[in-house]
Amino acid sequence: MISLSVGVFALVTAEFLPASLLSRIAGDLGVTEGVAGQSVSVTAIVAAVAGLTVPVLLSRVDRRHLMIVLSVVAVLSNVLVALAPSYPVLLLARVLLGITIGGFWSLAISMTARLVPASKLGLGLTIVNVGVSLATVAAVPLGTLLGELWGWRAVFLLAAAVGVVAIVMQFVALPSVRSAGSDGFRPLFQTLRSRLILLCLTAMALMGAGHFAGFTYIRPAATEIGGLSPDQLALMLLVYGVGIVAGNLVAGPLADRQLRVAAFVFPLVLGAAMISFALLQGSAVLLFVAVALWGAGFGALPTVISTWLARAEPEKLESVGGLQTAAFQVAIALGALIGGFLVDGAGVQTALIVGGAAAFAGSVVIVLVKPRPLA
Repeated sequence: MISLSVGVFALVTAEFLPASLLSRIAGDLGVTEGVAGQSVSVTAIVAAVAGLTVPVLLSRVDRRHLMIVLSVVAVLSNVLVALAPSYPVLLLARVLLGITIGGFWSLAISMTARLVPASKLGLGLTIVNVGVSLATVAAVPLGTLLGELWGWRAVFLLAAAVGVVAIVMQFVALPSVRSAGSDGFRPLFQTLRSRLILLCLTAMALMGAGHFAGFTYIRPAATEIGGLSPDQLALMLLVYGVGIVAGNLVAGPLADRQLRVAAFVFPLVLGAAMISFALLQGSAVLLFVAVALWGAGFGALPTVISTWLARAEPEKLESVGGLQTAAFQVAIALGALIGGFLVDGAGVQTALIVGGAAAFAGSVVIVLVKPRPLA
């Protein structure tokens, strides 16, 4: 599980670096911040398709080998982004990253489930998602700071180096996990017939889209709403990352004991924090409190939702993983897309409020779903 966590760290670092470097990327490539934010959308759309197709098309490939190959593609993507002479080339590089993210995440639940008892799945997923937390704490804020010192291209080269470290660790530590094969897309369609799965995916899509409608544009939000300097922005993202860690660490054990409570409370915290952030103009301290709660609310969601979906369909974990990846990446794409329109048309404050409202809606949907008892 540690090797999976390292791989996740490298992927999250690469996927969300544009959020901390948005202004510089836009200025260098001659596009608006709203357009530059669509580099997140493109990655997410491709990841959604890859999450559904990679496990099926490569159903007989040892999952260890597949994970390592996907990590190599992620490194190539970061290098290409760093060298991109134009925005279209950058988008092409982000397509490669999307393939990696979709394939990697779609297999993460099933691989974790094979390594831990069913009653400890939430804890196991917490360990894997530590990679998300650490990337948010260290990589994104550091990307903001280093982007000011070295430029955004150097930061993506650094992300590529992190990916190389992840590849080495996966090669050494990741166990062989052979797939039993696949009946094509049939298990995927069968899983989609479950009302439990559909409601949970809908809730997750609302939460994810709401979050990324705001977080993709966190840099201009911090500047316009809070008047923060680049150094203060880096500190704020660090506080957000600490919130991510706290939320993730609490989420796993709570999901193993009180899954429905966890799935209801965390999106409520997320939505309230986003709306508060939008309304707290002129108070840097309160902004930092709001962003910490924002991180805690969002940091819990991957573990909680993954546990819920895995419990719903324990015999179809790769299908569940693929559907979760697709739904979440579509949510990222829609969030970044809608957020971009709102930022360019109505302002970043509106994007945050709309995003928070979507997270609230997700918490309402999730209470309609009753999870199954542990096996």
